[in-house]
Amino acid sequence: MTVIPLADAPGKPDSSPGLEGKSPGQRPPSRLRALDGLRLVAALMVACYHYGGRGGEISKAWGSSPADQFPSTSEWFAYGCLGVQIFFIISGFVICMSGWGRPLKAFFASRASRLFPAYWAAIILVTAIFALPAVAYASVSPSDTLVNFTMLQQPLGADRVLGVCWTLWAELRFYALFALFVVLPGASKHRVVLFCAVWTLAAAMADAANQPLLDVALMPEYASYFIGGIGLYLVHRFGSDALSWGIVGVSFLIGQRYAVDVLWHAQNPAFFSYRHTSVIIAIVAIGYLAVALVALGKLNWANWRWLTVAGALTYPFYLVHEHLGWVTVQALHRELDIPSHATFALTIAIMLAFAWLLHKLVETPLTPIMKRSITGQHKR
Repeated sequence: MTVIPLADAPGKPDSSPGLEGKSPGQRPPSRLRALDGLRLVAALMVACYHYGGRGGEISKAWGSSPADQFPSTSEWFAYGCLGVQIFFIISGFVICMSGWGRPLKAFFASRASRLFPAYWAAIILVTAIFALPAVAYASVSPSDTLVNFTMLQQPLGADRVLGVCWTLWAELRFYALFALFVVLPGASKHRVVLFCAVWTLAAAMADAANQPLLDVALMPEYASYFIGGIGLYLVHRFGSDALSWGIVGVSFLIGQRYAVDVLWHAQNPAFFSYRHTSVIIAIVAIGYLAVALVALGKLNWANWRWLTVAGALTYPFYLVHEHLGWVTVQALHRELDIPSHATFALTIAIMLAFAWLLHKLVETPLTPIMKRSITGQHKR
């Protein structure tokens, strides 16, 4: 996600004079807390997938396949991986909002200070725990671990310390494209619409060309979700119009196709689960609809303060939940003999507690320090 994964907490667009958009009096409340809540829902979907909707290392943690542990729900947990697509839609919305009216240096500072402190802490935490003799999971080599601190391990071919960090590589590429073509020249509705149109067409052409470099740069498999989120932010900022909704509609039509292409397969007992095409499309549609309701102000009533906390915990939770979840599930279920459903709930609660500690002990003190260091604005 949405890293995803994975962006600044949603707030009020910049109302500086000279920027396009609605007048400040017409804008929704200063914080879009419903979007915070939606981010946590997406993260919990991914956690359900990692704990009960797939095989692999989690089967070792449970002592058998999650399909045996959760015979009636594992097939539904398998759809939880679509939380990543929802993360990307949210990320498109929030990055467009946070980058509007900002100079490039400030945009870079906001992204780096948001992503790296918790990410570095999660790498250290997972590496340290996996190094314990009692933990039966292989750790990454020291050299590859060091490369992971750059967040460029995937293109460099290094092993990943955090399994979920592949989504951060997608986020980084989106930030680079948005910074180069929108933030650097200065955001305007016309420029953002053009960016969405050109990226949509270029991503489709890249897919047809079957050139690895174009695939890496333009991300045809994920571009539509980011673009859909950007279109929904245009609706939020400027109100409904055919152009903005057209961006959203086209991105949904393309996005559902990629989701089905990646996740659907013919029924086969050799596979962990079977996902129905209609359910995949429905979940992607619900993700778009939920962000659309936020964009239209239909969820402004969900203005509870605890949603702000939920949004703050989402990113660190997302980072640590998979690998530390294996260790926790094994300790609770196989060593303490706690029943499967209770272990599942307790593991999520423990991962949220880890996330809270990372937020309080790492993000809260280090994010502003890192941001000031990059921008050169030091505390007086």
